[in-house]
Amino acid sequence: MIVKDKVVAVTGGASGIGRALARRFAAEGARHVAIADLNEERAVAVAKEIGGSWRRVDVRRESELVDFIDGIEGDHGPIDLFCSNAGIGIGRGLETPDSAWQTIWDVNLMAHVYAARCLVPRMIKRGGGYLLNTASAAGLLSQIGSVTYAVTKHAAVSLAEWIALTHAHEGIKVSVLCPQAVRTDMIAGNEGDVASVNGIMEPEQVADAVIAGLAAEKFLILPHAEVVEYMQRKATDRDRWIAGMNRLHQKYHGG
Repeated sequence: MIVKDKVVAVTGGASGIGRALARRFAAEGARHVAIADLNEERAVAVAKEIGGSWRRVDVRRESELVDFIDGIEGDHGPIDLFCSNAGIGIGRGLETPDSAWQTIWDVNLMAHVYAARCLVPRMIKRGGGYLLNTASAAGLLSQIGSVTYAVTKHAAVSLAEWIALTHAHEGIKVSVLCPQAVRTDMIAGNEGDVASVNGIMEPEQVADAVIAGLAAEKFLILPHAEVVEYMQRKATDRDRWIAGMNRLHQKYHGG
């Protein structure tokens, strides 16, 4: 996937990783970049900066995502690359109330489902297309201190994998972005937490990794190279890995 001359959509595109992606796609020569976000002021600013379009979208609402997609394709043609990037981090332990579970589930997983449900059949009919879903290294490893984040990001990775293995022969290509700590609003005030043990990456560095990963059509896009080693440790000796993660939990969260 080379972004030049492509129609690209980015949810959560008004800040953080989404904004960095939108800017980079525009710089790479995308024909059009469309941004969806709840923050209208920021979305307008990014869209004006890159010469793209924007729409206020609550990704928890399937109808709003479908309207966003329909609007892009009606005005600019078929979407070549859809970046389902919006995500949140709420909830901590098992005491997290059902309402918070439902909210993070809807944003971190169901938004990906809604986008794929709309776009995959269309992309198959026109010979193919590309989905880039933002998850997290927490979806491959885990998230110390937040069961809601760990579980929903695992689900997002599983969804992306299922779409890829089910529809690859029909021209559907999928990448899932799984960084560790990135300097965004999500980690503000928690820069010394366990997620940053390998350093905090700038959103622009993540965008660099995405461009390279898309060009190579890699399923896993891993901006933090250490994640590969951690995945191998987890796969080869799960008990030892859990023991090590428990020690980290005690170090950063006590108890």
